[in-house]
Amino acid sequence: MPPKCRFIIIIVLVLRNRSNDVFLIRTKKTSYYALLSTNYLNNMAVSYKELGLVNSDELFKKAVDGGYAIPAYNFNNMEQLQAILQACVETKSPVILQVSSGARKYANATLLRNMARGAVEYVKELGYEIPIVLHLDHGDTFELCKDCIDNGFSSVMIDGSHHSYEDNIALTKKVVEYAHAHGVTVEGELGVLAGIEDEVSAEHSSYTQPEEVEDFVSKTGVDSLAISIGTSHGANKFTPEQCTRNEDGVLIPPMLRFDILEEIEKRIPGFPIVLHGSSSVPQKYVKMINELGGKMKDAVGIPEEWLRRAAKSAVCKINIDSDGRLAMTAAIRKVFVEKPGEFDPRKYLGPARDELKELYMHKNVNVLGSAGKA
Repeated sequence: MPPKCRFIIIIVLVLRNRSNDVFLIRTKKTSYYALLSTNYLNNMAVSYKELGLVNSDELFKKAVDGGYAIPAYNFNNMEQLQAILQACVETKSPVILQVSSGARKYANATLLRNMARGAVEYVKELGYEIPIVLHLDHGDTFELCKDCIDNGFSSVMIDGSHHSYEDNIALTKKVVEYAHAHGVTVEGELGVLAGIEDEVSAEHSSYTQPEEVEDFVSKTGVDSLAISIGTSHGANKFTPEQCTRNEDGVLIPPMLRFDILEEIEKRIPGFPIVLHGSSSVPQKYVKMINELGGKMKDAVGIPEEWLRRAAKSAVCKINIDSDGRLAMTAAIRKVFVEKPGEFDPRKYLGPARDELKELYMHKNVNVLGSAGKA
């Protein structure tokens, strides 16, 4: 065998000491030794496939063809994750577990990765295996997206909408190239949503320009595209001046720009579209919160019938976060008012989890149309 074709054989011996596993590496050719602690090995990249997750590619194809949307629910803690998984297993719905940059800082990146691993095992215990995507919501830098990919995320969003069009393309393309090399799907964004949610904020919205979508998709290679057609982040998506009121005095938001969505569909037919800021802000929760000591004035969201209409189009991923926050907050406030002496977190987080589960089951069945699609 020619010298250049010789293989270096690595022999790994595991030695145990009091604090760490230590790996002794010796090559037959060089007799070179190196000590690697498990702390080093734990920092090596982890593939989402090792965690039992899937990317969004096949899920989106089925959703576009089937006229429904995959739920993308944000989570920060165990109770939220339990509620999401229970709701999606019981309705047999695929799910996208969304994590924002703020959630990673709050819950810790390592814990979140292992919560996703636990989620895969948990649905097996619940009796029905559903496809699970772990997705970065509103990643704003290449470094953040790369870190998530290296830590087991199966999908990332790179939000370059705050940059110029050319810089958005360049940043998105850079993320796509790295992500696709690891089998990870990428969501880009054109247009800006108003509102505040976690670390994402914008005072004014700007609608997606349909004439830009073909160029953006072809130049970046993204797998899905978040667009702006009038949805907005947070629980106060619109000012009262932007809305009308029905006979009960409830604020009705301005109609979504379905004409923009339809034009985009014509230009990139069958391409997966994403809607952010799509919480409906259920008025029953707003009322509960206010009656139980809260102050949520003029909170208004996107009517569910509008979201169902969108889900029947090429919109195959709909993001919902604020609704879950409202449901949990209302349930927790109820416990605190009815049982002011309660101090066991399980006694108020448990009811909050149950309320969130019921809400998300309703979303899957009646709004997104994803029930029975797993």
